[in-house]
Amino acid sequence: MKLLCSWSGGKDSCYALMQMKHKPTVLLNALNENGEISRSHGLSKALLHAQATALGASIHLISATWNDYTEKFINKLKTLSNQYELTDAVFGDIDIESHREWEEKVCNAAHINCNLPLWQQDRRTLVTEMIDAGIVAMIVSCNDYLGQDFLGRIINHETIDLLDAKGVDVCGENGEFHTVVLDCPLFNKPIEVIQGEKLSNGTGYHFLELSLK
Repeated sequence: MKLLCSWSGGKDSCYALMQMKHKPTVLLNALNENGEISRSHGLSKALLHAQATALGASIHLISATWNDYTEKFINKLKTLSNQYELTDAVFGDIDIESHREWEEKVCNAAHINCNLPLWQQDRRTLVTEMIDAGIVAMIVSCNDYLGQDFLGRIINHETIDLLDAKGVDVCGENGEFHTVVLDCPLFNKPIEVIQGEKLSNGTGYHFLELSLK
């Protein structure tokens, strides 16, 4: 198997990759239209490259708007499939059907197999398994309902209870929050970060600035 991971930098894509039990050949991440930070998670290119180095894999980045995201993703997937002779891609989605349909569509276009190893598993069970498996993930973006106090929290059993108490999906599958993986069994060393400012994008979402130590 020659495997591409659709790498968000967060816990779900990381745990999905762990389930494949194959070292990734390459990672693919989508940045915003300015090409500076990743979509949704708001991770810097330096941080994404540090994760790839810790995984021992190369990473490729695309910059896209939401309007041309699919086209650019497919084109890059085709290019990488040819370059690395890929056979499979893995995604971290859990149970949103439209996401699965999109992932199958882009993989079919690139003639590679689509893998969703977390699909339709219980969300609380999944996030508990991630913690117990050794994934260290920090909340780096969240919505207004959670608020900036949740930024910088490590996903642990206490945090799960706090999310649950607020009635928030503990996996953040509906976009309530996003994480960055700082360590996991696949990394050859932990990633050390410095927490910066907590910022709002003006549309009800908040981000934690991170830089590498």
